[in-house]
Amino acid sequence: MPHPKPVLAVFASFSGSGGVERMLVNLIRGLVALGQPVELLLVRAEGPHLERLPPEVRQIRLGVDHTQLAIPVLARYLRRRRPAALLAAKDRAGRAAVIARALAGTDTRLVLRLGTHLSTAMAERSALARWLRYAPIRTLYPRLDGIVAVSEGVAADTARIARLEPARIRVIRNPVITPELAEQAAAPCPHPWFADGGAPVILGAGRLQRQKDFPTLLRAFARVHAERPECRLMILGEGGGRARLERLARELGIGAAVALPGFQHNPYAFIARARQFVLSSAWEGSPNVLTEALALGVPTVATDCPSGPRELLDGGRYGPLVAVGDDQALARAMIATLDAPLPPAILRRAVAAYRQERSAAHYLEVLGLAD
Repeated sequence: MPHPKPVLAVFASFSGSGGVERMLVNLIRGLVALGQPVELLLVRAEGPHLERLPPEVRQIRLGVDHTQLAIPVLARYLRRRRPAALLAAKDRAGRAAVIARALAGTDTRLVLRLGTHLSTAMAERSALARWLRYAPIRTLYPRLDGIVAVSEGVAADTARIARLEPARIRVIRNPVITPELAEQAAAPCPHPWFADGGAPVILGAGRLQRQKDFPTLLRAFARVHAERPECRLMILGEGGGRARLERLARELGIGAAVALPGFQHNPYAFIARARQFVLSSAWEGSPNVLTEALALGVPTVATDCPSGPRELLDGGRYGPLVAVGDDQALARAMIATLDAPLPPAILRRAVAAYRQERSAAHYLEVLGLAD
């Protein structure tokens, strides 16, 4: 009779409908598909992605609403359950896990997953704010058994901030391309703009917040619309920047050609039908929605932000890269891509490394749980 596999604990906070939560669920689904038992330790448990967890995953609510407050609870869990490994999602979870393991006195293997280009995200903060964020990283990250970065850019940024040897950080591509992606993309799309024979739709997606820089996308689209009045722009997602974007669209005179339909449980039905996908971000870790667009064969344009787009698009081979915040260059690239899109088969080949099963297998290696 085969010996049961040891348990993997995943420590995370689900606080919305963002890409981090979606990728973590994709990863857990991939791990379970490979036969790995998983227990998910949750600080917060909000958002639609938890509904996609496999029924085999045991969800444990830690009863606190902040990652730092979870440290004593996590320490008790480690002493009692003694999982073979713990995967922490995001910086704060990783630092809390290091402290909790020390309190527990166990030898649980700790691995941290990082998906943000932190120095860019912190660039506009004060020197004191940056020091307060970086000092605990430099103290605690050396005590981790492994660090996974979602892109080469995030890995290099983390090594600089934490003052670690680059070899300490492993790059594993996000588990973006799931077995059900094609089926989800083929599902009916509820928006009338995608009806047969409709106007060309340019698509953006993400939380309506500063990082995604949708104002630049709106300004670029206004330039495109002046030359191609048949085109329309749709931005999927929700967030605090909605009112500003709606106001800007009216000011630019493109309100009737812009739609913000909010968060969509199945964005792939929209992405697959778009004529073009545009990523206008100021920074990323590894932009999942850009990866999904390529996987669905949709021509793309992206800002050359830190980090991820340059790696995904191979320096511009699979889609134009333009400077962050440059709406004129973005508009030119959008028009050029509308006129001469790359074939879908070429775009799909660009993201073969982002398949769920491949990513999950690499995580098991870093966690010390591979067969």
